[in-house]
Amino acid sequence: MQKTLAVFGATGHQGGSVIRNVQSDSELAKQYQIRAITRDLTKSSSTKLKEQGIEVVEADANDAASLVKALTGCQAVFIVTSHDFMDTASTEREITQGKSMADAAVTAGVELIIFSSLRSVTKVSGGKYQHVGHFDAKAKVEEYIRTLPVKSAFVALASYMQNFREALVPRPLGDGTFAFFNCMTPETKFAIVDVGDTGKWVAAILAAPEKFDGEFVAAATEDYTMNELAEIMSRASGKTVRYNQVPEQVYRGFLPPTMVDDLVDMALYFQDFGYYGPNSNELVSLAPQKASTKPTTFEEFFMQNPLVLD
Repeated sequence: MQKTLAVFGATGHQGGSVIRNVQSDSELAKQYQIRAITRDLTKSSSTKLKEQGIEVVEADANDAASLVKALTGCQAVFIVTSHDFMDTASTEREITQGKSMADAAVTAGVELIIFSSLRSVTKVSGGKYQHVGHFDAKAKVEEYIRTLPVKSAFVALASYMQNFREALVPRPLGDGTFAFFNCMTPETKFAIVDVGDTGKWVAAILAAPEKFDGEFVAAATEDYTMNELAEIMSRASGKTVRYNQVPEQVYRGFLPPTMVDDLVDMALYFQDFGYYGPNSNELVSLAPQKASTKPTTFEEFFMQNPLVLD
């Protein structure tokens, strides 16, 4: 009998990738039908899922009854929580919503929770960096899920490659060259992943849930130094791209007020402890082997998504 996989964030990057990868895997497609969970059934993205023959149901992360209803009859669930950098109350809300989703899964009789997690920056840094709310919130939800009577696995995405075509896109310097800026040292290792590959790690977990039970799985392709990232973007764009380290106080001036402490602490955490903490290098080196199929490299990402600098 076919099982049902519920996917939160089905219209977003992570959830959408999970759906695509499960449907494109011949074995998993036989084992699982998809139930996409969305906040708004009237959105065009929800309609597109329906047009693909996917069951789409509505649920509100702040409404426990709607969550239980949406998850009833499901054997597995992929949970991803959202963080609003512009809202200072977002961290606590993300924790509350994540716990509510997990509780609803247990109440509904779900057998496997796959949660999109991250490390606790506050804990890893020994309290040195306490403002990286979008990491800490997910880590707290993970801690909570581990106390529940249900199988669980945790997928922790590295920084999105997509950021280098958006917020981190190199800026023109006025002399024909380009640069991206941060307060991290040029030697800092930065773990990255194509968010469109999220489902490759989730698919691997679904194929072998006993093997991955309780595991924290890094979803990363590689970790590069800032200078290595610049070199790859130079080759991809055909333009000279450099990494420019700026003093912390200068970097703070580049950022929106509600994001300053979070993003600065995050950068310094990466510099001091690595993306995934002290064992970051090992986790990243093993990450591609834990995916169902080969993850996209940074070079391949730009072949598929050209980096045009002008």
